[in-house]
Amino acid sequence: MFCCNWAGLDWTLPSRKQPNELSVFQGRKAGLNLAIFEVLKKESPLVIYDITKLVRNKKGFENISCANVGRRLRALEEQDFVEKAGSRETQPGSRGKLYGLTVRAKVALLYILFSRDKFIKEADKETLAAELATLQLFVKKMQEKPIKHRIKNNKS
Repeated sequence: MFCCNWAGLDWTLPSRKQPNELSVFQGRKAGLNLAIFEVLKKESPLVIYDITKLVRNKKGFENISCANVGRRLRALEEQDFVEKAGSRETQPGSRGKLYGLTVRAKVALLYILFSRDKFIKEADKETLAAELATLQLFVKKMQEKPIKHRIKNNKS
């Protein structure tokens, strides 16, 4: 479990072994993805080396290599979960890319805290109305996309 104060909330992330409906937190890469998100949520932006050092402090990742973390970060960047947040000198004459979480990653982290069922049962009317407006906008945008594109993204 990972505890912190973020977005004005005190909360605990679920265990890496707990099932989740978000694809970014499923499969073999789920644990490392969550560890990277935890690190970047707490301290951001960071270069790959610093992210790796902090991920190694987490149980089960003591021997993770910079190369593995780098590959995972690039994959998360392609999926729009992390983004370049600048660069800094890492060695004389060399600059490292600074990574930070995107809005998509922050929403994903909040979604793993609550099931949709709990949200619908416990949210107040104002919050539900805001969520409804957001979902309606999303559905409208999805309907405007070409069908070929939607089918391509739904393939497993």
